[in-house]
Amino acid sequence: MDIINAIGRRKTAVARVYIKEGTGSVTVNHKDYKVYFPTEVLQYVVNQAMTLTNNVNNFDIKANIAGGGFKGQAEALRLGISRALCKIDLENRPILKQNGLLTRDPRMVERKKPGQKKARKKFQFSKR
Repeated sequence: MDIINAIGRRKTAVARVYIKEGTGSVTVNHKDYKVYFPTEVLQYVVNQAMTLTNNVNNFDIKANIAGGGFKGQAEALRLGISRALCKIDLENRPILKQNGLLTRDPRMVERKKPGQKKARKKFQFSKR
């Protein structure tokens, strides 16, 4: 099997994922994912696609992540891993689709408008 790559995005985070057969190591930006994502919640998010498809110790994953915050990066990585697993075996697709792991979350930060303090907050109105 060759190296399979996929891209995952979330907010402004972009994760490029490379998967090959191996022992189950996950490397993010040349660090172990448990060092890069120190909280258990984010580690669960990263491993979610692998555990649902029973591939935890079957593949080695290398990822390059840029932009966004740690939560957006973890979810971008999850989407990239899910897409790569679908490229490897189409039988993984229904399980991942059912759990919502193949849907790109379209929510982005709303832009700031001129004449306002923030995206929706206005300056204080004075009647007199």
